[in-house]
Amino acid sequence: MARKALVEKSKKKAKFKVREYNRCPLCGRSRAYLRKFDMCRICFRLRALNGEIPGVVKASW
Repeated sequence: MARKALVEKSKKKAKFKVREYNRCPLCGRSRAYLRKFDMCRICFRLRALNGEIPGVVKASW
């Protein structure tokens, strides 16, 4: 879980565009962010296994 201060800091507009970075809106994680689904890999995996993301299926059983 990300620190609340870092989550709030990332929401603020950066002075320079290059300094902005993506953060998962669900858990606040900054690494392993999937742009296409707007969440981190861990949240993506949990939601995909529960069937909450349409069109995503498990590759192998």
